[in-house]
Amino acid sequence: MHDIRAIRDNPQAFDAALARRGLPEASPFVLAVDDSRRAAIRSSELAQAELNGLSKKAGAAKAAGDQPGFDAIREDIAGRKAQIAELSARARDEDARLRDYLMGIPNLPLEDVPTGSDEQDNVEIRRWGTPRRFDFDPLEHFDIAAVRSGMDFETAARLSGARFVVLKGAVARLHRALAQFMLDLHTEQHGLTEMITPVLVRQEAMQGTGQLPKFAEDSYQTTNGWWLIPTSEVTLTNTVAGEILDETALPIRMTAHTQCFRSEAGSAGKDTAGMLRQHQFEKVEMVSITTPDTSLAEHGRMTRCAEAVLERLGLPYRTVVLCTGDMGFGARKTHDIEVWLPGQNAFREISSVSVCGDFQARRMNARYRPAGGKPDFVHTLNGSGLAVGRCLIAVLENGQQADGSVTLPEALHPYLRGNARLGADGRLE
Repeated sequence: MHDIRAIRDNPQAFDAALARRGLPEASPFVLAVDDSRRAAIRSSELAQAELNGLSKKAGAAKAAGDQPGFDAIREDIAGRKAQIAELSARARDEDARLRDYLMGIPNLPLEDVPTGSDEQDNVEIRRWGTPRRFDFDPLEHFDIAAVRSGMDFETAARLSGARFVVLKGAVARLHRALAQFMLDLHTEQHGLTEMITPVLVRQEAMQGTGQLPKFAEDSYQTTNGWWLIPTSEVTLTNTVAGEILDETALPIRMTAHTQCFRSEAGSAGKDTAGMLRQHQFEKVEMVSITTPDTSLAEHGRMTRCAEAVLERLGLPYRTVVLCTGDMGFGARKTHDIEVWLPGQNAFREISSVSVCGDFQARRMNARYRPAGGKPDFVHTLNGSGLAVGRCLIAVLENGQQADGSVTLPEALHPYLRGNARLGADGRLE
């Protein structure tokens, strides 16, 4: 959420930043509601001060035995109390209206984020690895012989409908191995603390990280009001909601492997084949909580953590900076990491690493206390480290062989009891 004081101080800069996202100006409405709210508060405070004065006069009149004067003042006090209640209610209503409006405005991009309207305007900053040259036409993951028996979309469709999959046998084992490998790398090499968090959360948690109220249709809600998390960014980031942390406790670096749930609203017709875009999937998430002066450096560090997963697996990738029109709602700057999928002959997003500044912290009221200073809002960051299903796709497509088998990355061999291949018959060998 945005700092109303910053908008008051420089509404032109606020609107200019929104314009870079392709959005209309918002400051005139924000400031009008803010003025109305502040006027109601001032009137309420003035009326309360006058009421306090009348109360003293009433006491003096009663002490002097002036019953008519006392009765008149008491009648005036009753009217003032009703007026104060009305003004206070109006101030609360305007405060709620301002908060609701601000909750729907996305974060402002950093100055070095490229201005653009969509993914065509994203800027590549580096590549790693060279896509393999095949002496046959590479297949998409679901058509590889070694995969067919372990990736069952028909049974999943009978159970749950479209955009679900049942993984079986060696393919399920490989999926589990990838998640374990990612967790071990992040905890043992990158210094993240492993967490196990709920996948059902209250509305306040979804609001804190920006999924609500604007993107309710993108998530699933249970009949008793819980929400299924779209990513453990929600739970990990909200572990500091309402807290005032000591500066010495920062940075806090966390990771979690969870089920994730997304309705994929607005994605009809996109990536319907295979398991690239699912309603239920697994992800190893990374979240960092930092001080304001270290968040940009942390953004670079987190990006390298995600890239390291692909490098250990020998998967070619490229890293891009998202333009203003392609960034997520809560981000100030985002690096997308795109892995090479030979079956599609394209790079596809496998991780987004974002720095959010104090945008989420204000929504969650998450602060820290600098040494000798007043509490200030923390900065939050989040990123995939990685999406497990998409990583599985990349391993299968990049390792496929002409005979229908798949050669598996060496980094996974210890997690597969030394097995190095997925045979064309779907067995580990």
